[in-house]
Amino acid sequence: MNTFVLGMRLLWGSGRRGRVRFLLMALGSALGVACLAAVLTIPSILAAHDARTAARQPWPGEGRFVYLQLSDPFGSQPLRRVFVARTEPGPSLGAPGVKKLPEAGEVVVSPKLEKILAANPQVTGLVPGRVTATIAPEGLGGPDDLYAYIGTRATELPDAAPLGGFGRRYSSQKIIDSGTLDILRFTLGCIVLLPLAVFLSVCARLSGESRARRLAALRLVGLSMKDTLRVNAGESVAAAFSGALLGIVGYLGINELGARIGLPGLQWYPEDGWPELPTLAACLLGCPALAWFVGRHGARQAARSPISVRRTAERRRPRKYGSLLLIPGLGVICAYCILSAAGRDPSGGSASAVLVPAAVLLTGAGLVLGLTPITAWIAQRVAGAARKLPLVLAMRRTEVDPGSSLRVATGLVLLVFGASLTQGVLIELDQVSRRTAPVQEYSIPLANLSSQQRGQMTAVHGVDATGMAASSWAHTLEEDVPTVQAVVATCAQLAAFTQSTRGCVENEIMRINDPALLIDEDARPGSNFPFLLSSGGILDVSVPSATVSIRAFQPSEFAGPSLLIPPSRVPRGTFLKDGHLVLLSDSDPATIRAVLDGVGAVAPTSAVEPVGIVIDSLAQLTAIRSLLVVGMVLGLVIGVAAFVVSVADRAMERRGQVAALALLGARAGTLRVVQVLQVLLPLGVGLGAAIVAGWLAESSYLITGGGAVHWDWEGLPLLFVCALGVLLAAALASVPMVRRHIDPEHIRRD
Repeated sequence: MNTFVLGMRLLWGSGRRGRVRFLLMALGSALGVACLAAVLTIPSILAAHDARTAARQPWPGEGRFVYLQLSDPFGSQPLRRVFVARTEPGPSLGAPGVKKLPEAGEVVVSPKLEKILAANPQVTGLVPGRVTATIAPEGLGGPDDLYAYIGTRATELPDAAPLGGFGRRYSSQKIIDSGTLDILRFTLGCIVLLPLAVFLSVCARLSGESRARRLAALRLVGLSMKDTLRVNAGESVAAAFSGALLGIVGYLGINELGARIGLPGLQWYPEDGWPELPTLAACLLGCPALAWFVGRHGARQAARSPISVRRTAERRRPRKYGSLLLIPGLGVICAYCILSAAGRDPSGGSASAVLVPAAVLLTGAGLVLGLTPITAWIAQRVAGAARKLPLVLAMRRTEVDPGSSLRVATGLVLLVFGASLTQGVLIELDQVSRRTAPVQEYSIPLANLSSQQRGQMTAVHGVDATGMAASSWAHTLEEDVPTVQAVVATCAQLAAFTQSTRGCVENEIMRINDPALLIDEDARPGSNFPFLLSSGGILDVSVPSATVSIRAFQPSEFAGPSLLIPPSRVPRGTFLKDGHLVLLSDSDPATIRAVLDGVGAVAPTSAVEPVGIVIDSLAQLTAIRSLLVVGMVLGLVIGVAAFVVSVADRAMERRGQVAALALLGARAGTLRVVQVLQVLLPLGVGLGAAIVAGWLAESSYLITGGGAVHWDWEGLPLLFVCALGVLLAAALASVPMVRRHIDPEHIRRD
């Protein structure tokens, strides 16, 4: 305790510079802890959502109620409805967030669904009945949940099951499935936690040279080696712990704001984001422990050899052992890339699930630990061949003190490396979560649409083409009457919905032939099939001998029908009664969400089937994108903060050297060029290595994922542009850090 008090008295007695340094260390730790808490509470937010959705799931059993559970897309969100009906008199049954289940004609809805019903009365067709209450938060996954308990009669639920109660062990309505959640955790760890550890280390080593000289002075006046280390650890731990407390308070405020705003595909209640005990322990104990370890490592030289610190003895060359981690990491990654380039498919198996993540971690660690010796080696070679004074000064300084490059560039290097990996994760999820066809279809029953709504559907943003699909009418169910599937479209519409079309004739009924499908034996030339019209009439269609050859996408409403009926053959003002309106758009997830939202706005009570995809998968992909974007933003904040703090700290530490060079006659322009080159060399080397290693790591992940895309050529130019932008911003930010003003206190007499 006496040693700690001594350290604090020396800190506050060292003047304004010491207090500013302590404040900067605390603020840096606060920023890092806030980011750490945000990352560590993401699994807690998802787990709280899944726990509530599991608790509300009905299960069959003996009871006085029956139930029927439905899930339908409402725009780009799933709308879940539970129809309940009483079969026996007696006390009512409650559900999570609901005091008692609704009786016939009553509904209990989520708050967001209640707002939708108030703003769009036509939606009441989906939720028939009088709203008697709203579901409390304990019965909802999140504030944006669309959920309803609808009371009805048992005779109206022929497929209902007896309701035994609510609550299951596992949720079938998870935001993110378990396998994808593991990938998300690993990715967030790479793009946030690794740069965060570097940033916290940088904050713990602020003004490292000045602190080392002060500790050396204490050692020279008689303080023991152990007490000298304790003085330094006390200062570092005090700054880190106070910063950790401030960071937790800041995160709680950010959580309250974020819970109210939400993310696309993910909204939560504020209490879901409250840090749990392990998170608090990691923030309040882990951050000071890291500061103690880093501070002890930096102060050991001053405690062991104070004379060498005071007299600036020759520094030891950086060790090269850390760069050896690149050998196994890049070895595994390149092996998978070579196998793919050779035409072999190494996907699948349990080995790749372990080897690829391990190789990514080894490569990231190798980039961090190998940056110092590589930078020193390059600086030595460039300085030996250079003839320009600014370049020689910059390279010699980098050669003497390459460790500063680790603090300056590592955060941004890891950010670029993690960005490559994030691109691979998004590409892999895109391949898994959506159909592989370049187009997306949406099927809507025509009977549920008015003529005005049918016209508005064609104007929905993102819709590229429309068509109709229907089945012929069977006048009796007692006999096995042959039927045929048909599409109503022009030749241009048919071409838009298929991969290829050959032999189409406008305004002619034609028989469809798709070589990839079996021939419909009922659609023989000369056969007649009736189609029921919305006006009550019948459209008789005779199967012609003329055919149109197509190659349809899979799955598709146009894959399987045997007849092509031109719209001109359907009487004006009518449509095929049992038909479906089919919309076509691009298969990009953003376009799909826009079309679903547009269709929901035009006809909210109509059932919409996105052909070939599940709306829950689309919602999951949206949530994952949002979380990865949050991770990238946090990683960017951490990387930029580490860079700014490191450059500013290094400029402050080298004011004595700048003053000495100025006394020797160095010009201001020369000093600024030296400063810029000292920053750009490690940053350029690190970013170049991160782009190459990150792209190879991304490719190995895609290759072992088994998807169709193995090489992300489109994302490579984006990484280069980002790296050039980072270099330009770093160069501009480094210029103001050099001051040519000579302060006598910066000139060391020794």
